[in-house]
Amino acid sequence: EVCEMKNCSSCLFFEARKRQDTYLWAGCVPLGPTAKFLVQNVHTMAELKLTGNCLKGARPVLSFDRNFDGTPELRLLRQLLTRVFNSPRGHPKTKPFVDHVFHFSWLDNRIWFRNYQVNFDAVSNLKRSKQSDPVLVEIGPRFVLLPIKIFEGSFQGTVLYTNPDFVSPNRLRALQRSEKRPAGRKKVRKIHTEENEFQDVFAVGTVDENAIGQDSDSQMESSDDE
Repeated sequence: EVCEMKNCSSCLFFEARKRQDTYLWAGCVPLGPTAKFLVQNVHTMAELKLTGNCLKGARPVLSFDRNFDGTPELRLLRQLLTRVFNSPRGHPKTKPFVDHVFHFSWLDNRIWFRNYQVNFDAVSNLKRSKQSDPVLVEIGPRFVLLPIKIFEGSFQGTVLYTNPDFVSPNRLRALQRSEKRPAGRKKVRKIHTEENEFQDVFAVGTVDENAIGQDSDSQMESSDDE
């Protein structure tokens, strides 16, 4: 509804869970498709302190490596990211020039994002007279997107792709806790200690029946002698 009110054709929605897990929904409005990612390894510009810079409102160049041409889901993700991150030509809030590059690379079943400045002033004045290639200087931020699912519609619809290797962060944290603190061993030890305490109490509380019989006989003999 917000996208329709603002006349937007694409949307980026960040979903935070448990104040430690961040999910990114990238989709086209109103027909779709939509992709859901898990955001990992986020490094902000203030944290990196890189030397690159770009003007506000400048249009970016989108760069994808060759791995996005491999499988159908990667080609679909490339088209989706192109529609989401690309600035429309002639938009009133953008400037008519390009001074930075958005690079997307596919590695380790994840999408790695980098932002670079196209620097034409990095070449010295002596070499500037000759035509030389510009230099890319990283600006930031950095983050990694782990694909989870791709939906046919806008934030809903039929699931087109599901990542079979995805494990939720809650499951990973549960496995780490189970490895650090083996609960099964502690329960077994507790049961053993309770059994030992019960046996000790039972041993202290038992009375020898033979000894009771001997004591009663001796008391009866003493009474007869009297």
